[in-house]
Amino acid sequence: MKIKIVSEKKNPLLKRSEVLFQVEHSQTGSTPPRIEVRNAVANALKKDENLVFVKKLQTKTGSVIAVGLANVYDSLEQARLIEPDYIIKRNMPPEKPPEKETGKELEKEEKEKKEENV
Repeated sequence: MKIKIVSEKKNPLLKRSEVLFQVEHSQTGSTPPRIEVRNAVANALKKDENLVFVKKLQTKTGSVIAVGLANVYDSLEQARLIEPDYIIKRNMPPEKPPEKETGKELEKEEKEKKEENV
């Protein structure tokens, strides 16, 4: 995955930089996950990844180049103040689901429930 920064516009009023970028994803074939793109943009700009919020990421049909828009804030407080909640949630890593218990543990619990009911 290769990142190319097309333009970077400083917005002093909102204390952020608005970055237009291109991602070439010929190795993966499909559009890369937002988290990977976020980390790549942060590395390209040498910024903390917690301050980068990918707002838009779109691949044109039949191509291996995605065009995106990201906002890079000066502080996390400013980002939480400006960015909508849904954008913040999209840019957070997914939470891992709780681990499922093994078959033996489930059998023990079922036996205990049956003994309590009897």
